[in-house]
Amino acid sequence: MPRRVNAGSIVTIATTVLATTASLTAAVAPAAANPAPAATLLPAATASAGGSASAAATACDAAAAGFTPVLQLDLPERASYLNETPPYSLDRTAEIGSNFDRVGYCLELNGPDGPQWVWTAMEPFSNDARRIGLPTRPGELVRQRVGDLEVRSNVPSVTSGTGQTGYLEMWPNQYQESASTQVANASPNTFDVDDNPTSPLGYGSFQVSQVGPTRPSNLAAKQVFSINTFTESDNSLLSLGIGTNLGGQPDWTFANNANRYSQRKLTAYVRTALVALTESPQDRQLIPRDTSGGSTVPVAGRVTDSRVKRVQLRVTSNGKTETFTSSSSTFRFTPRIKAGLQEYTFELRASGPGIDRVVARRDGVVSGDVYVVQGQSNAEAAKYSGAANAEESPYLRSYGTSTSNGTISGADRVWHYATGDVTNQSGSVGQWAIRMGRRIVDTYKVPVALFNGAHGGQPINFFQRNDANPDDLTTNYGRLRERLETAGVISQVRGVLWYQGESDNDNASVHVTGFTSLLQDWRSDFGSGIPGGSRYYVYQVRTSPCGNTTAMNLREAQRDLGDTAGVTVLSTNGLSGHDGCHYAYLGGYRDMGDHTFAVLARDLYGGPSAGVAPPNPASVTASGSELTIQLRSTDPLTVDAGSAADFRVEGAAVTVSSVTYQPGGKLVLTLSGPPAGVTGLTYQGHNSAGPWITNATGTGLLAFTLPVTS
Repeated sequence: MPRRVNAGSIVTIATTVLATTASLTAAVAPAAANPAPAATLLPAATASAGGSASAAATACDAAAAGFTPVLQLDLPERASYLNETPPYSLDRTAEIGSNFDRVGYCLELNGPDGPQWVWTAMEPFSNDARRIGLPTRPGELVRQRVGDLEVRSNVPSVTSGTGQTGYLEMWPNQYQESASTQVANASPNTFDVDDNPTSPLGYGSFQVSQVGPTRPSNLAAKQVFSINTFTESDNSLLSLGIGTNLGGQPDWTFANNANRYSQRKLTAYVRTALVALTESPQDRQLIPRDTSGGSTVPVAGRVTDSRVKRVQLRVTSNGKTETFTSSSSTFRFTPRIKAGLQEYTFELRASGPGIDRVVARRDGVVSGDVYVVQGQSNAEAAKYSGAANAEESPYLRSYGTSTSNGTISGADRVWHYATGDVTNQSGSVGQWAIRMGRRIVDTYKVPVALFNGAHGGQPINFFQRNDANPDDLTTNYGRLRERLETAGVISQVRGVLWYQGESDNDNASVHVTGFTSLLQDWRSDFGSGIPGGSRYYVYQVRTSPCGNTTAMNLREAQRDLGDTAGVTVLSTNGLSGHDGCHYAYLGGYRDMGDHTFAVLARDLYGGPSAGVAPPNPASVTASGSELTIQLRSTDPLTVDAGSAADFRVEGAAVTVSSVTYQPGGKLVLTLSGPPAGVTGLTYQGHNSAGPWITNATGTGLLAFTLPVTS
């Protein structure tokens, strides 16, 4: 059950993979191959497999006109439904199968405040009628925004109306009050409309909320209804309510109040489908742009009701609408959308004698670019000091969750807004990644999808692919790969950004062997649809990070990867917001995002090249009492006073007294004495703040160890 643990309470989730979501991209379930006979509703008296012949009348009957009741349950005071099907008095899910295009719920309570009821209907979050009831088995997880929410209620605190945005939290698990930040104005300190499912099973959440349509939003998020505690095993009273709980946890968690109601009835409804879709975007989906500067977005399916004589698709953006029409029983439209800062709405309408209905609507579809972030904790880039939430944008997206739990990860198969300050939750991408993405959005006016698969504190073998099963959700590689695959972007990854190595403890050979294998798998799996393939970027880690022994062997090996592996090496020197392990936002992750943006802009967007490449030495020569470092670039550098202390001379008892930059890409080091016997020169940089040698973008000189020649 939810229980207090330090900063968070826990309430939790499941163990098999939820493969169906609100996605219209998913194939229609087998039941749709034999659609029900043409009818507005299934016959009300048809016998059901698990309950009585028909549903009892509800207070929502008028609001539910056009819908078919398929599940009905008199909620008990106490329940322990984990791994069991609740004892529905009506269960017609086998008849419905996947033949529905809208889902509705009616919750009726009668207690000290008199009869209370709420009706809500929404786009389907699953194409399987068996998944619209209480989630009681592992993997039955829904955590997503839904559009076109309708709400009606006699409870004053519930906002009645249509065209609203909703948020669903449905699982058999325990959960924490920590927020994913997907919902504006939700709290990370209370159980409310945005909580975090965790691994243990055995509490249960079945909640529908009203939220603002945008992030940020000035609308307060609030509950429509909540039913909790139905998979708890300790005989606890159910916790439930309509609207927001003003006397405890806002979503009724811990309320244990079922015994105050004499009536507790839940009825689930569906609206029978008129068409079966086989191709279509999801809400908020980013579709990779092609070389023509946009994307083709197929919408296809077949008519399942003989009364439908015409199917029409309307694609709207910035007040302009393009219309596609078909009178065939099967249809496939292929509209084009532009890669720019504009969202598209897809609305599919079916019509015929006595019928004129919107059968599918998808909002916020964009065309843009895809990037992958991978590695350990500095790739996760959680909020350590300072927030990155100001970098969020409606044009920054992500898909699924980077959590290490394969069941939770596998159940999250919808598009989210990208968020930078939290980790291992829906849409979390890390602080420097969201800064980098925002710079691309603002500068080049193209939406960006970020997929973060990082996991803190792990050596390089943790990230390897299971070649026998590349989509193995028990592996880090499999969880990331499967997200990219189901999002439809795996062959369109423009760049992979890798920050890892601290946990390899300066074992250069193990790191290079592991990275070489990983890079080979990436090149096999990612970016085959991109002209020239994906680009790969490797961050050189900082010195002695997080108590690990990362001296110079591994860092020099990472620098060499730029020559031996065909990757671009990025520097983390020059970032003064380093705490010896991680980074503050200001002076740390924010600046890292800016440096990365500059390199991506140069490589992929035609941006400027001057002052962008990390300063990288080519050779070191000795002459008199000086050493001269010849850099690979002639970009001017800034040398802070005191930078000499970061150099170490090998083979002679001399030190570096001063450093100056000379035109032509030279760093001249004055020694404390003649360089007789000098064999090598090492530059490590240092932890935390201090003097740096940086280029025009503030990127620091790469750490290196090189031989010295006369």
